[in-house]
Amino acid sequence: MLKSVVRYGYVPFMLLGVNGAAITLAAAGASKLWLVALLLAAIGCSFAAEHALPYEREWNSPAGDGGRDVAHAGVNELLLLVSVGIIPLLAAAVTVADLWPHSWPFAVQVLAAILIADLGTTLTHYASHKVGVLWRFHAVHHSIKRFYGFNGLMKHPLHQTLEMSAGVAPLILIGLPLDVASALAVTVAVQLLLQHSNADYRIGALKYVLALNEGHRFHHLKWAGIGDVNFGLFTLIWDHLLGTFSYDPTRRFSSDQLGMAAKPNYPTGYLAQLAEPFRASGACHITDATTDDDATLNTARS
Repeated sequence: MLKSVVRYGYVPFMLLGVNGAAITLAAAGASKLWLVALLLAAIGCSFAAEHALPYEREWNSPAGDGGRDVAHAGVNELLLLVSVGIIPLLAAAVTVADLWPHSWPFAVQVLAAILIADLGTTLTHYASHKVGVLWRFHAVHHSIKRFYGFNGLMKHPLHQTLEMSAGVAPLILIGLPLDVASALAVTVAVQLLLQHSNADYRIGALKYVLALNEGHRFHHLKWAGIGDVNFGLFTLIWDHLLGTFSYDPTRRFSSDQLGMAAKPNYPTGYLAQLAEPFRASGACHITDATTDDDATLNTARS
């Protein structure tokens, strides 16, 4: 019974329940302390779902990466909270024109912010696989060898800042309100937890539209080129348009298929990962040719 609840109820609970609570509280002007509480609750639900119905049981056990992942998550979530706090200052300084649709229902405003942020973040993510200097920092995220919710928050802080800026800057330019930004911050964290979740949940045909774990696992295949798919943060709309959508229902993933084939010994410590992009060794190639064996792992593209 519990497994069925997780399989079919976990995603609706997170997307509608946790996000819905964020939207309701933000609309009511509640204290921003609820933001931290909701983030902690979402992380707790993520771990509970993964242990109740794991896709790969071994991914629930730390492999010398637990402390590192906590450090990444703590720093990056702090950056997210700080960015929300300074939005009024940024809006006062850089808003070009207050074109924000204040008259729309609050939930619709948040949805609009999600769709706009999704475009900026997805394009930045795509560029990070094509531009060497960006890949240096994004490679930290691709060094993971187990796929679970918490490592969705595992990013180099400079790359995290770049992605956040690309997603939020267009919104600030048109007058993004603070309460909408607060709700958006929660939805980003929830999305990252769901997208990298080790829970073996099901979303049916929505897997072709929403950027959740069934599709995002393909993005973490370790072979250059093969993993350059499914870049979307919230949706796969832009991947369909870019021709980078990929899905194969027969594929089964394991730790041996994750990481970076071009750099299998990427540093695993937190401070070492912060420093690696600035070292000569951090320039792992982003276009290494695949072998014939690797080519057989390529997935069907739409």
